[in-house]
Amino acid sequence: MAEPEVRIEVMAHGPYEVTGNLPLVPRSPVRTAEGEAVAWTFGGEIDHPATYYLCRCGQSRNKPFCDGSHAFVLFDGTEEAPTTTFDERAEVHEGPSVTVMVDTGICHHSRFCKYEATNYFEMIPGTDDTNMLSQLTGMIDRCPSGALRLEIGGVDVEQVLPKQISPIADGPLFVSGGVEVVRSDDEPLEQSNRMSLCRCGASKIKPICDGSHLDLGFEA
Repeated sequence: MAEPEVRIEVMAHGPYEVTGNLPLVPRSPVRTAEGEAVAWTFGGEIDHPATYYLCRCGQSRNKPFCDGSHAFVLFDGTEEAPTTTFDERAEVHEGPSVTVMVDTGICHHSRFCKYEATNYFEMIPGTDDTNMLSQLTGMIDRCPSGALRLEIGGVDVEQVLPKQISPIADGPLFVSGGVEVVRSDDEPLEQSNRMSLCRCGASKIKPICDGSHLDLGFEA
């Protein structure tokens, strides 16, 4: 028997249906005393069946899994994610042999690219310095939303990521490896190596995370 297709389907006003035995590996940002995110730490893979359902309303008592709470809270899961492509939406910033593309509309402020001393935008003009370029590349690699992408010498620079879902502590679901995500109307989202899906229930661009969990004080 053929293996089920690896994909995430958004259920109308309900959870995410995950098929294909997609690994579920929690992660947490490592922050400095000033709250600046500098790395990721990972937990052990969460046991799950080949097909499972992840909470999208933020109310489940069994997070990250759905427990049916969406039906009792009358969750409005209306999907407002942009249907245009990243390339159509992105701002393009050029530096010495480097091009940074940014889609601010899908940023959820994970704070990997903005420090008190500097930020990704201020670093672009100085990327003729190898140390500066390496730091910028690391910032973008750790960005879970996919809002930032990088080209060096005209070549896409994107780390190879496994197909998996990572519930971020007190944050969204980080989907990596180009997993197919399909809306409830059967329209696919643009596939991405890095994507963050809302699980607090408050994003204005569902199913994509827009950082609303920060305002809510979401805990999971």
